[in-house]
Amino acid sequence: MKKKTKVLIVDDSVLFREILARYLAEDPRIEVVAKAADPYEARDMIIKYRPDVMTCDIEMPKMNGIEFVKRLIPQYPMPVIIISSVSGVVFDAMRAGAVDFVPKPSDRSPDGIHNFARELVSKIIAAAGAKVRGGRLHPANAFAAVGKTAERQFDHKKVIAIGSSAGGIEALNEILKSLPPTIPGILVVQHIPPVFSRMFAERMDRETALNVVEAKTGELILPGKVLIAPGDKHMRVRKIGSRYVTEVFGDERVNGHCPSVDVLFSSVAKVYGANAVGVILTGMGRDGAEGLLEMKNQGATTIGQDEKTSVVYGMPKVAFEIGAVEKQYPIYEIADAIMAAVKI
Repeated sequence: MKKKTKVLIVDDSVLFREILARYLAEDPRIEVVAKAADPYEARDMIIKYRPDVMTCDIEMPKMNGIEFVKRLIPQYPMPVIIISSVSGVVFDAMRAGAVDFVPKPSDRSPDGIHNFARELVSKIIAAAGAKVRGGRLHPANAFAAVGKTAERQFDHKKVIAIGSSAGGIEALNEILKSLPPTIPGILVVQHIPPVFSRMFAERMDRETALNVVEAKTGELILPGKVLIAPGDKHMRVRKIGSRYVTEVFGDERVNGHCPSVDVLFSSVAKVYGANAVGVILTGMGRDGAEGLLEMKNQGATTIGQDEKTSVVYGMPKVAFEIGAVEKQYPIYEIADAIMAAVKI
């Protein structure tokens, strides 16, 4: 019998802790070993129970969740899933070392709580196999060569399509910060809840040299522009005359996800053919693998994140195993690999 994933719940609301524990206990793969009201209680529970995964609120007494994660990871490198109300501070928690997040349910009905718990369970199972590291993933001088390539001339007939899931927020952050504003248009599907996709786009727009926006139907794909799929819609590309635009549509899950990486990659394969670069990053499951294979079969360059730097080596592993990935790179080399693939 497979060992259960031991979970510690940290939240200052006793009611929410009990509700969460009850729902998680219904899954045979999970054992809730302890509950804590604040980081100081949680520290004692970690020492006593050695949980596999911790869920953590952000707004708590004595110490907030972000500061707690910053202090925790270097001493006890365990996967942390942030559970928080809708707020951009979740991205600070991801930067601090959390592997994923789930928004607190605004709908506290039984159906709303059930849907929230179902999503959380899937993320806990994924997180149980995640790699957790304190500090950065790349060597100190990893981006020295990238900076020099910024003067390259790029082929603007090409497009860059990127798919990611668990661990992808920080992986995307690493890549986008390293690309110049002359880079060809970029399309991104990150498995992320609604509203947070817009917040993530706004943050990347502020922190990178690129124009980063949440995609909508009819958005032009242009050099230096990054279009991120909304958290509850699929994104594909269309050609209208000589222009390429995005189409945002539907809400049915593909491979268990909306947005789906496969939906994006498949459309890029059909519309752009060989004039494309496909990149598949860290994440659980197989979303994007088949679509990336379609891209490769049409002559596109295909890149996968390697196992060592993937938080969850699922999506890039499947893509590599089915022959969809031409070459794997550590996260700190992917920006340079992208630029090499689109240079003139």
